[in-house]
Amino acid sequence: MTLTEAAVIALQDHAILWSVGEISASDVVNAACDALVAGLDTPSLRILAACTRAEANYDVRDLLPPALDELGLTFHPVASEAGQEAAARALTRRMLAGELRPWELTFRIHQRYGHELPLTERLAELDDEYAILEYGNRTVDQVNAEVTAEARRLAAHPRVPTEPTDTPS
Repeated sequence: MTLTEAAVIALQDHAILWSVGEISASDVVNAACDALVAGLDTPSLRILAACTRAEANYDVRDLLPPALDELGLTFHPVASEAGQEAAARALTRRMLAGELRPWELTFRIHQRYGHELPLTERLAELDDEYAILEYGNRTVDQVNAEVTAEARRLAAHPRVPTEPTDTPS
């Protein structure tokens, strides 16, 4: 993966994580700065990256959608299934990067989506397993390994196009 591709993924992840309240607006501004450094450059991205920490809390809401749009990225509606799946994938990438522990990932997924989001059902089940470890025959390491495997699967899961693709007639 190139530096530019990584910056695109990071900016998209920061957008959805900010919209669901997982990270701060200044984290989004930092991701915009990283995207500029990685070679992405659009007028709206420059404006977003120029926000101060104080401005970020007020301005990211208006500046982020056009910055994403200029890059061909999507600002997912949080309540949509696509938005929920994008947030779940972003959280799994955070865990795989070492920013969350496996039990924190399952807890956040379970708390946010319960058993209702098909994409994350297995993570919700694994959160239940953490709760009953002392009564079963599995260890924390075994459940952690299964969470990590599931996180890898979700992070690699193909993204659903946000709009229908044109097909030849």
